[in-house]
Amino acid sequence: MTDFVFAPAQAPRLPIIGQARQFPVHRIYCVGRNFAEHAKEMGAEVARGTPVFFMKPADAIVAPGGRIPYPSQTNDLHHEVELVVALGRDADGVVSVEQAPALVFGYGVGIDLTRRDLQAQAKEKRLPWDIAKGFDHSAPASALIPAADVTALPARRLWLEVNGTLRQQAPLSDMVFGVGEILHELSKLFALKAGDLVFMGTPAGVAALQPGDKFRAGVDGLIEFSGQIE
Repeated sequence: MTDFVFAPAQAPRLPIIGQARQFPVHRIYCVGRNFAEHAKEMGAEVARGTPVFFMKPADAIVAPGGRIPYPSQTNDLHHEVELVVALGRDADGVVSVEQAPALVFGYGVGIDLTRRDLQAQAKEKRLPWDIAKGFDHSAPASALIPAADVTALPARRLWLEVNGTLRQQAPLSDMVFGVGEILHELSKLFALKAGDLVFMGTPAGVAALQPGDKFRAGVDGLIEFSGQIE
């Protein structure tokens, strides 16, 4: 029996719709600039070259109903609603675009919370974005729906409301890189594992959140969740 210096933290996890089991989170990969209109509003060009990736720590996940405090050291917290892809199998090296969907356990919706002011400062100085993206409670997410229960994914609309007002929406077909393409590219860089989550990028309409704001996000006909910034 292994003896630890202190008790290991419980694995971050998300509920699964229709199941008592939970999904343990291994890593969180995020895709930047994957909706052309969002890239434009951020002043970036979109090209069908190599996707932009960054990461959040696994324990940045906030399961439905969890506490989402307004983070420290920012006056400009932004929402970025995203499709979440959850992997249920390890990849055997680099996976092809065609084989990649077989790794997918299920789908959800997440919000990539961003300290926009800190991100802008980092960009200006050509520094990493870690403090702008990878802070505590920065990845609220829904329960997962098994992939076997999902049809016509690209045609479905991703959306986010804040205090009852629609702020972001776009069909998932607007993504520059699809799920298979993103998993293929990620597998060139990382050993993809069961438990990995991929936040697939956000549509245009990102904007600030304030303490007390309530949000509701979803993918039409599949899943939705809600929460509040404290």
